[in-house]
Amino acid sequence: MKILVLNCGSSSIKYQLIEISEETVLIAKGLLDRIGLATSELTHQVTGKDKHKITQEVPDHQVGINLILKILKDPVFGVIKNEDEIAAVGHRVAHGGENFKSSALITENVKGDIEKCIELAPLHNPANLKGILSIESILPNVPQVAVFDTSFHQTMPAFSYLYAIPYEYYEKYRIRRYGFHGTSHKYVAQKACRFLGKDFHDVNIITCHLGNGSSVAAIRKGKSMDTSMGFTPLEGLMMGTRSGDVDLGVLLFMAEKENLSIADTNAMFNKKSGVCGISGISFDMRDVEQAAENGNKRAKLALEMYAYRVKKYIGAYIAAMGGVDLIVFTGGIGENDTDTRNRILEGMEFLGIQFDPERNTTRGREAILTRPGSPVVTMVMPTNEELVIAIDTYNIVTNSDFNF
Repeated sequence: MKILVLNCGSSSIKYQLIEISEETVLIAKGLLDRIGLATSELTHQVTGKDKHKITQEVPDHQVGINLILKILKDPVFGVIKNEDEIAAVGHRVAHGGENFKSSALITENVKGDIEKCIELAPLHNPANLKGILSIESILPNVPQVAVFDTSFHQTMPAFSYLYAIPYEYYEKYRIRRYGFHGTSHKYVAQKACRFLGKDFHDVNIITCHLGNGSSVAAIRKGKSMDTSMGFTPLEGLMMGTRSGDVDLGVLLFMAEKENLSIADTNAMFNKKSGVCGISGISFDMRDVEQAAENGNKRAKLALEMYAYRVKKYIGAYIAAMGGVDLIVFTGGIGENDTDTRNRILEGMEFLGIQFDPERNTTRGREAILTRPGSPVVTMVMPTNEELVIAIDTYNIVTNSDFNF
């Protein structure tokens, strides 16, 4: 069965066409960028072949999805003869609020609930909904499934997800910790357990999804107990351009001193802070690490701050769960940045983490980072959120229990 996976952003669409069978296969993938501009660009790649690029005006998501379907059917660069080969479409949806504890077949009620969550994710949910409505118009008979970033974290207990503000605001506006990257946290935790021969529901796991956006999750006996991102993806770790945890008094002080509007303040903490704000160089760790090697003190400070905060969350979650069996690194930084992993894991032997720097030289592949016999296993596990979306979609439309 061929599943089309769509991840619609405000001005972009990532896609993958995946065949779900005894051996799940990625058939093709691509990115349509700069939607709304005359210079929109589609980068399409069939597995095992070179990339193919198309530049043309794409005014909206529906035109964009039509273009994606066209290239998938192209006699030279395509992989299907017609749309009938697409059995279902799975959508990444950023926010499901408290309504969705798992992925869901898209119905009128589900679309309505996604729309209600727009105020919780104003940058993401509108684009996700555009993708759903576009497929509904173009392929009206094809079932669609929504896979929510937030659903995996809906198992968090109230003492973990509530903020210490007047309870009436939770009742009135559902202000609470929701967490994000749930699809990634779930995937790498389960995949790591299978890799090690462990029962996902019998161990305590800390997953570190480290990229331009970063979060840590505490997974106790198969359920998310806590996660670093909160009501929005701003809370938690220091990130590429996001501040992460900060005293709210700083926000109020700066807004007053700099005469900042709400929009200005939001931009500062979301787009001008984090690694970029401290280093003054870039949000890309590779650029910052190069600058640090060349003696830039602010770049070195940014790297130290980033690693310290990840380390601090790991320690907190070990305490919260009463111990940990497995720590997993994933995401662009988590999978590839050996220096950052080294900064995070060094000096944690007292917690049972017998880190091996020689094993840590790995990049972008499954690998154990601790010595044989280490009480706590630490490893790298590449994430694949699109595969999770495809499998959840397959299971819902076929009422089966296929796993990766």
